Amino acid sequence: MNILLHPTYFPSISHYTAMLQADSITFEMEDNFQKQTNRNRMYIYSPNGIQMLNIPIKHSKEKHQKYKDVRIENAFDWQKNHFKSLEAAYRTSPFFEYFEDDILPIFEKNHTFIMELNFEIFEIINNCLGISLSFSKTEEYFHEAINYNDFRLLANGKKDTFTNDPYTQVFNEKEGFIPNLSILDLLFNEGRHAKDYLLKQKL
Repeated sequence: MNILLHPTYFPSISHYTAMLQADSITFEMEDNFQKQTNRNRMYIYSPNGIQMLNIPIKHSKEKHQKYKDVRIENAFDWQKNHFKSLEAAYRTSPFFEYFEDDILPIFEKNHTFIMELNFEIFEIINNCLGISLSFSKTEEYFHEAINYNDFRLLANGKKDTFTNDPYTQVFNEKEGFIPNLSILDLLFNEGRHAKDYLLKQKL
């Protein structure tokens, strides 16, 4: 399986299921940025249920802007807010403290481009999971990805209908199991067992 997909902000469990089960991974680099997608947002399980964390971006005067050219709006203290939300959601999870120092640098320095940030996150999460995922990048935009399994739609939460097997989440008793959240939800709850879990999921 040769997959084509978008780099996203702390990718969904569906993203990592696809990547771990793929023979080759190619990231789309030449598309236009689309709002309201996981390119700059993730979903976590907060004390009040599902919560979206969104990175503010600098809006361009151009009608269409390449995803790789989109800049982060660092005038807002989004990093502090995101990390506080993660703490509120996962401080009592089995593995939050174990991985806290690994992910903290993401929230301590400013990045210029959203795609650059997402690739840095990709490497950090892979390290936390104990995996190595090689990949290539597109050099042109494919309207139809003939030579790939096209998983670019996974960046659009509304079109991603993947449902993963239940595992124990911090607030299970409140809201029940919530599927396909950010990979952080699985990592903080399952630790290094997350890799074996992902390999057993069916897309």
